[in-house]
Amino acid sequence: MVVFFVDDMGWTDLGCFGSDFYETPNIDRLAAEGMKFTQAYAACTVCSPSRAALLTGKYPARLHVTDFIPGHPIVNTPLTMPDWTQELELGEETIAELLKEQKGYRTAHFGKWHLTPRVWTGDPNSDGDFPAFYPDKQGFDLNFGGCERGAPASYFWPYGRGDTMEKKKDNNTFRTLPAESGGEGVYLTDQLATEAVGVVEKFASDPFFLYFPFYNVHTPLQGRPDLVEKYEKKLAANPDVRHGNEKYAAMVESVDEAIGRVVAALEKAGILDQTLIIFSSDNGGLEPQATTNLPLRQGKGTIYEGGVRVPTIIRWPEKAKAGSISEEPIITVDFLPTIAEATGIEMPENIDGRSLLPLLENPESATLHRDAIFWHYPHYHMMGGIPHSAVRMGDWKLIERHGEEPGLELYHLAEDIHEDHNLAASDPERAKSMQRRLHEWRESVDAQMPVVNPDYDPSKPTGWQRPGNSNFREMDAPRR
Repeated sequence: MVVFFVDDMGWTDLGCFGSDFYETPNIDRLAAEGMKFTQAYAACTVCSPSRAALLTGKYPARLHVTDFIPGHPIVNTPLTMPDWTQELELGEETIAELLKEQKGYRTAHFGKWHLTPRVWTGDPNSDGDFPAFYPDKQGFDLNFGGCERGAPASYFWPYGRGDTMEKKKDNNTFRTLPAESGGEGVYLTDQLATEAVGVVEKFASDPFFLYFPFYNVHTPLQGRPDLVEKYEKKLAANPDVRHGNEKYAAMVESVDEAIGRVVAALEKAGILDQTLIIFSSDNGGLEPQATTNLPLRQGKGTIYEGGVRVPTIIRWPEKAKAGSISEEPIITVDFLPTIAEATGIEMPENIDGRSLLPLLENPESATLHRDAIFWHYPHYHMMGGIPHSAVRMGDWKLIERHGEEPGLELYHLAEDIHEDHNLAASDPERAKSMQRRLHEWRESVDAQMPVVNPDYDPSKPTGWQRPGNSNFREMDAPRR
């Protein structure tokens, strides 16, 4: 069993999802040989909550892991953020723990963990040191690259900042990567893929679970020079493309190459068709710095479709018909129940997701028999995100913006995928009904809410102020 989880990949950033510039033949192959989900959602608009949701099958609001760790230290906000949980608590049972304990699976983690507490020290080169919450404490036998960091300082070995990290020849920049496999010019995604291929070869005769949460395509935007050059030439030959960032395109292709190498290793071992493969992203694409999410609105950090609708594919020949498509709305919390049903493990209590196996077996008529999916983000985000909750019911989506009046936005996604027409005023009964359902859900998961900040001064700017750092960055205007 293999789960590929890409960081910040937008809904249309794959060839099989409509990109006119990025090249992803290996991921496209997964879609051609499996099922593509056209209305799949990340559990949050940012990374750590979606990762916690994937591993536990629980909404971020239930876990109280509701922002990326440690979040933006934003000051002078109209609302005060709740005291949220800044790690995946060890009492939560992960997919790896369930498979290992109940079925004897061997388990390995490759890449971004970002579910470990991190404290701003004022030193931009500080990694912190919180191994008590690393992947090996959450059911993974092996861990390559997983730590408290949300992104590398550089994608090139030793993955640090200039001279400061060049001195760390023991590869301590990522203490969970073996130093001997690095080297001048090595690209992080390539190194992780090499480790993953080696583990496939090592585990091939036993049941195993590989979790490959990429650092790509998160900033910094750095692609391998050969791939950047390839896309510079491609763009020069055809400048009128929707997706036109050469560095980002190179990063996308590196993800695709890594997946192709792992799939090839599974195929070589003779176990590809017995392996359940899930591919998805932790949130929408970073727009406009990295990509565009059109026809969706906005991107990472916002609750509009561009921030939460993501490309998702499942390949499993035993259940999923090649080339099939599902239009059923699904969300990150559905992956654990899917894996549980596929392997026969018992799930923990209070799981929020639904198994996707009925959709794999019968995509044209099956349904998950649920009335809604939900989001909750009681935080501010530097790119203009403000505290919100949201619910999708059928083709309708309601957004509740906290601390604002009237604060409700209602969209009919089937007719308005870009969310241009707020129907809350023209259809108030539907808006209020969906809001009641949203409030019932928030209460059922004990969602933490922001409260009015008595010290807020509207005459002063709202912005990012790290402890011990004199630099202040004013927050972008709220994105609508």
